[in-house]
This record gives sequence, structure tokens and C-alpha cells, in this order.
Amino acid sequence: QVQLVESGGGLVQPGGSLRLSCAATGFEPDSGAIGWLRQAPGKEREGVACISTSDATEYYSDSVRGRFTISRDNAKNTVYLQMNSLKPDDTAVYYCAADPSHCAVVFYAGWAFDSWGQGTQVTVSS
Repeated sequence: QVQLVESGGGLVQPGGSLRLSCAATGFEPDSGAIGWLRQAPGKEREGVACISTSDATEYYSDSVRGRFTISRDNAKNTVYLQMNSLKPDDTAVYYCAADPSHCAVVFYAGWAFDSWGQGTQVTVSS
């Protein structure tokens, strides 16, 4: 089965940076998509970023574009989310997610992923 383990969350001041990591097992490294979604208390879960493992095509939500960068290391079966210029509105539980389809399919289906990790808390506060 697919297992996804997130790490790297924490407390950061506004304007600061964090890098989240997602270690994936039981997942085909040369196809499919791995991405990040987040959920703040009282709000719906929203997509953040996606990277296709076959061609590294990237997708971002409008709210994080230009501030967040998703990347992959297929040799380590790990995907990263570099978060810069963090804002209080970025506070949420961040989930790593995987799907056998390309990011283009996942993205246009509304950030629909098959598998999810347990999440890591990111808090942006002064």
C-alpha cells in the first residue's frame, strides 16, 4: 500500500520559510503525481501544489504561486515543498498526497488524490 510521511512543519514568523518533506513508499516513482494540500481549522481542504513524477510538471494554487516551490528527488522517493514569504493565512495542517495519474489529471479534477499522509502542522504567527 502507499504510505506517505510528512515532516518539516513548525512555528514560523510571518515572512519566514519552511521546507516540508514527504517520504513515499509503495508508490511508482516514474509515474503519477505527488502533491500537497492543506486544511485550516474551520475551512475546507485546498490544493497547494502538485508535481508529476514522470516529467516534473508542476501545478500551484493561486494563493501560493511565486512563494512555494514543489520539487522531487526520485532516488530518495521524496517530494519537498519549499515555502517562502509565509503569511498567517498559510497556517494549516499540510498533507502530502499521491495519485497514479499525472498532475494535469489530478489538478483539473479538483486536486483529487487517492492516497494521503497524516499531515504536519504549519503555524505562521508573530
